[in-house]
Amino acid sequence: MTQNLSPTAKRQKAIRDKRMAMTADRKAKKAENQRKRRANPGAAKGKDYDHKTSTFKTVKANRGNDGAGTKLESGRKYKIS
Repeated sequence: MTQNLSPTAKRQKAIRDKRMAMTADRKAKKAENQRKRRANPGAAKGKDYDHKTSTFKTVKANRGNDGAGTKLESGRKYKIS
């Protein structure tokens, strides 16, 4: 579902999103995700890699923090064990 943004807000959001995607942390996670997917394509099919539990999960479970929401693990609170 897309956000209903004005053209100006849409451009600014694209700039913010790109800046966030190009951080060292995001690049490392992206690279790790690609390595894991290429190593085990059967387990990865249709799923996302969860960096916290080091497993492949459904998109819904991974992005929703298994039903707990994402507020508790944002920013500095996010720890990979």
